[in-house]
Amino acid sequence: MEIERKFLIDTDQLPFRPEDYPCRHIEQGYLCTAPVVRIRRDDDDYFLTYKSKGLMVREEYNLPLTEEAYLHLLPKADGRIITKKRYLIPLDGNLTLELDIFEGELAPLVLAEIEFPDEDSARSYCPQEWLGEDVTHSSLYHNSTLSRI
Repeated sequence: MEIERKFLIDTDQLPFRPEDYPCRHIEQGYLCTAPVVRIRRDDDDYFLTYKSKGLMVREEYNLPLTEEAYLHLLPKADGRIITKKRYLIPLDGNLTLELDIFEGELAPLVLAEIEFPDEDSARSYCPQEWLGEDVTHSSLYHNSTLSRI
């Protein structure tokens, strides 16, 4: 189960430099968007992911892929291939902010996601002002939607 909140970010408002934190390079495409079936390269790891419908709470299943399988499936993806840098920023309460800086056609979009252990903690979370607009309940900011627009 994936329980997360998502925020639009203005990088000029960040109280830190993303480059000071660990970064992963992500490339992903969507074989289907209803239901969501995604392939992803995350640095040197490859995955096939299924995500159910939902906004803040969704089922998510990740299966490992080989590089060869990923490269075979990549041309079959619908829409654009999304590329982004993901910075991992530790937060209070044992939480991690995943700061996604999109590249290519989606630049200069920047989104932050925070995953929570349960729905209550997600609902009760009070975001810092610099996190910007909460877009958790907007499917417009799902990567599967961004791949199609």
